[in-house]
Amino acid sequence: MQVAYHQDKLIHLPSCEREKWQQLYMASIRQEVTCIHCHSPLRMELGILTPPTFIHLQANKECLETAQLMEKKMQQPTTKDDEPQTSIAGFQMPKKRTITSSSDQENESWKEPEFVKAIPAFAPRQLPTNVGQNGYRHTLAQSGIFLDNNQWEAVQSTEGPLLILAGAGSGKTRVLTTRTAYMLTELNYSAKEMILVTFTAKAAKEMKERMRTYPEIQPAVLNQLVIGTFHSIFYKMLMHHEPEQWAPSNLLKQEWQRQAMIKEAGREIDIDEKEFAFDQALTQISWWKNHLLSPDQVKTKDKWEEHVAYLYKRYEQMRLAKNLFDFDDMLLGLYELLMNNPRLLKRYQQRFAYVSVDEFQDINKVQVELITMLSERTKNLCVVGDDDQSIYAFRGSDPSYILTFKERFSNTKMVVLDENYRSNHEIVSSANNVIATNRTRYSKQLHAQTSSNEAPLLFYPFDEEEEATMIVTDIKKQLEAGESPSDFAILFRTNSSARALIERFVSSSIPFQLDADGESFYRRKSVRKVLAYLRLAQNPDDATALSDLLGALFLKQQVIQEVKANSITQDCTFVEALPQIQGLQPFQSKKLSTMPEKFKQLKTKSPVDAIAFIEQEMGFSDYVKKQGNEGNKMERGSDDVRDLKVAAKLHPTIQDFLDYIDHMTIKYEEIRYQKNNQNATQLMTIHRAKGLEFKHVYILGAVEGGLPHDYALDAWREGDDKPLEEERRLMYVAMTRAERNLKISVPIMRRGKRAFRSRFVREVHRIAPKQLREERSK
Repeated sequence: MQVAYHQDKLIHLPSCEREKWQQLYMASIRQEVTCIHCHSPLRMELGILTPPTFIHLQANKECLETAQLMEKKMQQPTTKDDEPQTSIAGFQMPKKRTITSSSDQENESWKEPEFVKAIPAFAPRQLPTNVGQNGYRHTLAQSGIFLDNNQWEAVQSTEGPLLILAGAGSGKTRVLTTRTAYMLTELNYSAKEMILVTFTAKAAKEMKERMRTYPEIQPAVLNQLVIGTFHSIFYKMLMHHEPEQWAPSNLLKQEWQRQAMIKEAGREIDIDEKEFAFDQALTQISWWKNHLLSPDQVKTKDKWEEHVAYLYKRYEQMRLAKNLFDFDDMLLGLYELLMNNPRLLKRYQQRFAYVSVDEFQDINKVQVELITMLSERTKNLCVVGDDDQSIYAFRGSDPSYILTFKERFSNTKMVVLDENYRSNHEIVSSANNVIATNRTRYSKQLHAQTSSNEAPLLFYPFDEEEEATMIVTDIKKQLEAGESPSDFAILFRTNSSARALIERFVSSSIPFQLDADGESFYRRKSVRKVLAYLRLAQNPDDATALSDLLGALFLKQQVIQEVKANSITQDCTFVEALPQIQGLQPFQSKKLSTMPEKFKQLKTKSPVDAIAFIEQEMGFSDYVKKQGNEGNKMERGSDDVRDLKVAAKLHPTIQDFLDYIDHMTIKYEEIRYQKNNQNATQLMTIHRAKGLEFKHVYILGAVEGGLPHDYALDAWREGDDKPLEEERRLMYVAMTRAERNLKISVPIMRRGKRAFRSRFVREVHRIAPKQLREERSK
């Protein structure tokens, strides 16, 4: 059905404003949308593949006929405003207005999803099936371990520097572990001479488990093999040589421990704890450390970095005074130990004659220096990675190390693993189309082993709310068809961009797992302050809201005691006590004098109008402008407020909105720590999805400013295209997580404003140059 009844109004979906669809969907869940004939509740279906419709679970013939007549009548345009009312099956039709269309209206109407068409014909490569009647490759095949020719070439290359460019899904872990097994069994190298370094404990564990499955490898040999992360391996070295200095009890394990130290330092220069991004400061300090920059070597770019540089200096002084260290210090400590002890370095160079490093594209300066030092004697350094998957610049990783590996290590042999064993041809080709635009990369293309009849799909929701509803509806349909919740993953650029998605899953019956850091969207600084205004409008004596609000009024936290005291002595609310604060500048006192009346006005407004009033009439826009992004290029307060407005549109009153927020905040904290559900749909950032794979993948927000992120576009406009190229690598990583099915969301609106589809969406429609040449040559 395309017609229904809601709040005493006839609803005709094709002519209904697009932004109302989500509100109707929510109303249908509350059973407020009814059949125009029998007045039974209808369920609105808002999915990806078909236009929205009303579902009548108990429809009879009369219901369907009435709906069809009404739909037919509503589709007939008229230009007469004074046309008398007509009746259909006893239902009074309203007067119709002229039906017009504009480009904006057309853009906001239902848009048919489209499959990616820029996909070359599938031409499977004939991989070798003859592995011989003897030899190690034959032995592996008998154990179910098959290698293509490029993989086997990498396995046999054991001497000198080796660069293995391993594309997404190309079996890099198999190659790295098989190469190690080959050296141990076929070449009889000593396990004590070898070291395999990874970036995560999970990857190290997987390698050890893989090694146990190889034929002819004894457990005693495996126990001698050093496999682990940079931190675990190098920390053990430090513990061995300087146990007292590097005792585990001296490790700053928790984030709050480090934050406490820099907050103490921040008070020395009068930094307001509630107004400063200390978490971002710690990230910046870590970046400087990993680039081997001491506090005295740091060159700051702005006022925020000047503050962080001071915090860095004091942090180092405080931890050294207490003989403490953090995880970054483990690598720096070993680097300094080996640099200052040539004899010790020589011993380790003799001990580890064969060094292998996984995920080399993610390496940073201190890590590459350590690896270079260890392999300096033999030059037997094998690194495995993919420059197209370098996505951790914010941690200090730099793709230039893998791109310049051949210059850094002369006589390097390079082997390219370009067979993708994970995704189908349609997904791989689409990902190739995107990544080919990057200029700073090795020229290569992945080839898939399988093809399907379904190309990646682009779909066009109205905004973030509708996007989330469409995805949940689509997954529910596939679950009903027999798929498992764990077959699905929804990937997003930042945690804040997944707010609506998380909320829709909380309200659904689909088991899901959220893999995210940080607090709920509603606990973000700018959002929390806007909500403080709303809470004080409802309860002028809300002490927590008052504390959250003070910064937005440019007041120090110390005045809260004065406000509370005045409220007692003057027998008034906290809000009414604000104008009585003493010792302020005249402009502050004038602003505070208007606050009680404005809070009264605020209480009468709808949530979305109230937020606009807070911005324009209560001075919040001035606060956001003054704060800027606090040096945090990924998060802007003004963006958060725009996101909050999108959520506010779905709620009729401020109290309803606040109740909803409190419920979602509690649920968010609950789901953050649910890590053991194996059969659940995964919600995660693209960064966290790296190395994983799923049958079905959805990518959120493929619009300019979302993916690619605003900060990358800002850098690109200023002449720096490195962040934009990393965003393109993020898109590539996201796409290549999908095995069978990929759906990319391209919203019409973003944060309340019209969006432009991502340049990556445009690129996915262009066949990569090499593919195009191959097509033309056929």
